[in-house]
This record gives sequence, C-alpha cells and structure tokens, in this order.
Amino acid sequence: MDAYSILVVDDDNYIRLFLQETLEGKGYRVELAEDGKAALAKVKAEPPDLVLTDLKMPKMDGLELLQAINKLDQPPGVIIITAYGTVETAVKAMKEGAFDYLTKPFSITEIESRLSRYFEINSLRRENRHLKKQLQAQAVITDMIGQSREILDVMQVVEMVSRSDAPVFIQGESGTGKELVATAVHRSSDRADRPFLQLNCAAIPENLMESTLFGHIQGSFTGASKTTKGIFEEADGGTLLLDEISEISPGMQAKLLRVLQEQRFTKVGSHKPIDVDVRIVATSNRDIKALVREGQFREDLFYRLNVVPIMVPPLRERKDDIPILLDHFLDLFCRKYGQPKKTISTDTRRQLEHYSWPGNVREMKNSTERAILFAGDLPQLEMEHFFPSSSLETSSLASDFTGSNTIAEVEKQAILATLEGTGNNRTQAARILDISVKTLRNKLKLYEIDGSTN
Repeated sequence: MDAYSILVVDDDNYIRLFLQETLEGKGYRVELAEDGKAALAKVKAEPPDLVLTDLKMPKMDGLELLQAINKLDQPPGVIIITAYGTVETAVKAMKEGAFDYLTKPFSITEIESRLSRYFEINSLRRENRHLKKQLQAQAVITDMIGQSREILDVMQVVEMVSRSDAPVFIQGESGTGKELVATAVHRSSDRADRPFLQLNCAAIPENLMESTLFGHIQGSFTGASKTTKGIFEEADGGTLLLDEISEISPGMQAKLLRVLQEQRFTKVGSHKPIDVDVRIVATSNRDIKALVREGQFREDLFYRLNVVPIMVPPLRERKDDIPILLDHFLDLFCRKYGQPKKTISTDTRRQLEHYSWPGNVREMKNSTERAILFAGDLPQLEMEHFFPSSSLETSSLASDFTGSNTIAEVEKQAILATLEGTGNNRTQAARILDISVKTLRNKLKLYEIDGSTN
C-alpha cells in the first residue's frame, strides 16, 4: 500500500519543517503550505489523505480552511493545531467536522497517536463504505432472480467492474433486466453516493436530444426561455445510463462521441466548454453490431462504449430460472394484494415453463400479477388467469414450441398471434408483449409483417 499523504499548513516555517521531518521519518508523504489559501489550492489540485493545519494564520485561518474543505465532493480529514488559549475554538472546529486537535506544545508521541488513530478509523470507514456498496449492489442483483449459469455470469461481470470507471454496454432483449444490471453497476462502484441518472434515448424527439443531453442557454432557440442544465451536467461525478442508445441519430452520435472522448461539452447556443466527470452505461435491445455493419451506428462510438460488454440473456435461454421466477412473483403479488399463498396447476406450470416469453422477465412479472388478480379467491392459478384473452391462443403457442423452432420463428409467431388478437392494434399488442411500440415496429420491419399504424 502507498504511504499516506499529509498536507501540513502553518505560517511558522520552523513548525512546518519540523513536522515535515518528523512525519517523513515515520513513512508519510508530506506537502507544505504557508496559509489556508495556499492549502486549499493544493487540496483541490491533489487531495491529500489528511490535512494537519494550524488554527491561527493570516489570509485564511484553520477554521475557514476546514469549512472550505468540507464543501468539496470528497474532503480529506482535518486535524487542527492550536495554542492552549484557543482550545474552545478547536472544539468548535471539531463540531464542524475536524477529526481531532493538537495543543501546542505537542510531542512526537502525541502526533503519532493522533495520526494512527485517524488512519485506523478512516480505514474502517472506507471498508464499511465498500461493504455497504457491495451489499447495495448485491441487493439490486438479487432482483435478477435466478441460479442459471447465464445469469450468474452477468453477476460476475458486474462485480468485476465494481471498482472501475470504464464504460459498460449492456445488450439484451426488452424485459430481460438491463436496467437492473445498470443500477447494480452504479451501486457497486465508487460513485454509488453520486447521481445515477437515466435517459431513454428512444423517447426523446430528435430536435430535443442535444438540449436534453447538454442543456441550452436562454434564447438559443424558440421556446428557450431560460438557461437549463442538460443530463450530462446533472450527472457530473456520477453515472449516466443512456437507455436504447441505438435510437439516437447519426448527427448526435458524433457529438456524443466527442463528449465521451474529451469529457467536455457546450450547451446549445453557447461556446463556453463545461468539463464533466461522468461514467457512461449504455443499453440496447437491438443487434448493435449489425447496425454498425449497416452504417446506422458509428463504429468508433460503439468501441468507445463497449469497453465492458454485458449480454443479458433472454428468458428462453435461461429456462432453469423460470420455475424460480414464477414462485418469486407468485409470492410477491400474493403478499402485495393480501392474498393467501396460491399455487399453479401442474399443466399450467408445464406450459409456462415451455413458453418462449417474448417479453422476458417483465412479461412474466406482469402476467403473474394479472393472474393473481384474475384468479380472485381461487387457490390455484390456471392458464386463462395468466393469459385471459383466448383469442391470443397463448397456450397453444407454448405447446407449439418444440425446440426445433428458431428463436426468430417463435418471436414472429408470438407477434402474429398478438396482433391477430388485438385486431392489428400495434399499441395494444406492444403493451401485451411488454415491449415499446418502437421495438414492435422494428420487429415488424425485420419479419416483414404487415400491421396497422396505430
């Protein structure tokens, strides 16, 4: 482990040099400052592990320095050095966040004791913070119920990147739990106590995307009545989740790439650059590599985002988790609605375990909640409770899945049946399939399926 760094602040040159020689002799790295202003500049430029400062100094005294340090995002610890007659002021400093104080004249033994105590307690605090972050992340990952090899691999990658700031690109179909994975990445990182903001790129009109990302100044366009912050500025120091990033336009892709490279942007209508420190987590439910090959997504942006790739498997590829998930959601919604514990009939469970679940975990969750409500006081759930619209022929879909079907064939079959059951109403079909209308539109184009425009 590297030696701890200490910034010694005192207007008395003799004291500064004495403390430097003493502390370096004990293995610490020491920097010096002759007053509070000089010390604050050094703390902002390269924060030390601890500031050891005199209380009475010109320009900015120790109390003012402490107050300024405590306004920083990650303030170092502060120990105050004071004369006997100003102990009350030192006590006031401790109430404002100083770790301890030393009274002049002090011995080398006293210095060693105070420093050892500070670094021991600080080390425990860091361990506790890290443990708390791990527990928070684990709590989020636990929401991704399952014991399959596929889902355990996802959890392992999340843990692996917990202490990294590298961009993460999460891919997977709609409803697989990409947002849960993104949340776990943030909560297990050193940014866990900083902002975690999310932007659904598919939901933002193209003409508003730049302003949404970077903000704008007053009068920069019609309707810009005041200067606003964009989501990059709001997320400074934390994590920004760009959901469905494959939906942004080529022009915005270029601007986003430049911001990721430089960690700097300008508001719409401004020429003043703003520096930010933001970790990017991006998601997409489309085949991003195919989009790159087709020229719809910039290759350089893809590689900038895809430093740590995470592929969240669809539910049909982790069928071992289906019984576990069914029981989890069954218990969850019975408790939510104050119902006694219900069971699923053997035949229904068999069909559900073989169903392809085109909407993945989200579809299962919604279907189970619906089943609990439709079953009323009945103790056992049947297929019609999960899929009450017989016109959708969902159960036959399940039994038709023999294992020889390709994933595309099963998905196409599910979409066709759902559209038929809704009279080709895309909005209703998308809601039943638990995907966005835009995703459904992309699937229709992919499978060359005709449908209405509603």
